[in-house]
Amino acid sequence: MKINKYVEELKAKSAAELNEELVAAKKELFNLRFQNATNQLENTSRIKEVRKNIARIQTVIAQKANA
Repeated sequence: MKINKYVEELKAKSAAELNEELVAAKKELFNLRFQNATNQLENTSRIKEVRKNIARIQTVIAQKANA
């Protein structure tokens, strides 16, 4: 249920807002990877979650481009 709400929120956003969110998610992923490499990351499952969110954002961007 939580994921479906997130996807619906993404679909309601404009292309510019989606690109901003994509950049922010990629920065977060970089920071998580950096923390993981320096053994400072406690919740390693967050990396997987952010990667999936990036894929969701890119999917919605592609759907809007094809529409």
